[in-house]
Amino acid sequence: MLVADFQYYPLDFKRPSGTSRGILTKKEAWFVRVWDNKNLDIKGIGECSIIRGLSPDDRENYEEKIQEVCENINQIETYFKDDLIEWPSIYFGFEMALKDLINGGKRLLFNSNFTTTEAKIPINGLVWMGDKAYMQEQVQEKIDTGYNCIKLKIGAINFDEEIEILKSIREKFSAKQIEIRVDANGAFHPDEAMDKLKTLAKFNIHSIEQPIKAGNWEEMAKLCRETPLPIALDEELISIYKIEDKVQLIKSIQPQSIILKPSLVGGFKGSQEWIDIANDAHIPWWTTSALESNIGLNAIAQWAYTLNNPMPQGLGTGQLFTNNIESPLEVSSGFLIYSQSKKWDINEKFGA
Repeated sequence: MLVADFQYYPLDFKRPSGTSRGILTKKEAWFVRVWDNKNLDIKGIGECSIIRGLSPDDRENYEEKIQEVCENINQIETYFKDDLIEWPSIYFGFEMALKDLINGGKRLLFNSNFTTTEAKIPINGLVWMGDKAYMQEQVQEKIDTGYNCIKLKIGAINFDEEIEILKSIREKFSAKQIEIRVDANGAFHPDEAMDKLKTLAKFNIHSIEQPIKAGNWEEMAKLCRETPLPIALDEELISIYKIEDKVQLIKSIQPQSIILKPSLVGGFKGSQEWIDIANDAHIPWWTTSALESNIGLNAIAQWAYTLNNPMPQGLGTGQLFTNNIESPLEVSSGFLIYSQSKKWDINEKFGA
């Protein structure tokens, strides 16, 4: 018989991190453990975590829902089929924990060259919003440490200053040397979005994530038809749970690409549904974390490697927190690796 429990573990940012939705200082997380009561030595661990104001399951009774699932863990398959569909981060946390348990409770969810030979996953370097000097400082640091793909959060400071930052990059590095992605997090008003896209396109931008707020399908479809640079849907995928609705979204908007955050779209299962639909429509995709701790990041990275997607993934967020869980994950010269010399520091904290 399965047994489950959980522990609240808020993650503290080393430095307040800016997006167009505001400044982040903390990421709320709950770690769930699942084990067989006949074998107490093997425990699977998963992470349920949310971004306030973005996660569709950001609700007052979030922790109560985790408690409910723990108490009914032996009916987990029923929860997966029905009740947890609209609680994507909790779905992902228990999906993660059970996969870890099945594989021996060693945080090795997907066996591959990534976990056995330190094969590399290319990742983008994330540049947070801030004043111009701070953003330029981050850009230089990413380039100095070996990244050839940089993602800039835009939409919070003066647009002209953001353009100056992009201009300064392109004056030093061509698009072949440094790939630039930008993420507006829905910050542009539909009436101004096209003009801003035309300005951004002058700097050979790889793609822009979610230029306008999610839910404006007609406006987004128009932008995707006429855009001078590729548009990637991100927040647009949130809260779309049924297969037929996912198909309709892709058919209606016809984006240039989509971005998958498992904790926002329903774990491995929900993400795979989007991937299958995108592949059928010949639409590129890539994966990113949603500011998880190393528990969640590890699960996403191991899964992402098995997908054989050569594009840089958004998995460089493991160094953001002061109290993250020590893990074998390591960032080196623009790549994420699973270091064979590093160990998990989790037993003392969670008894796993």
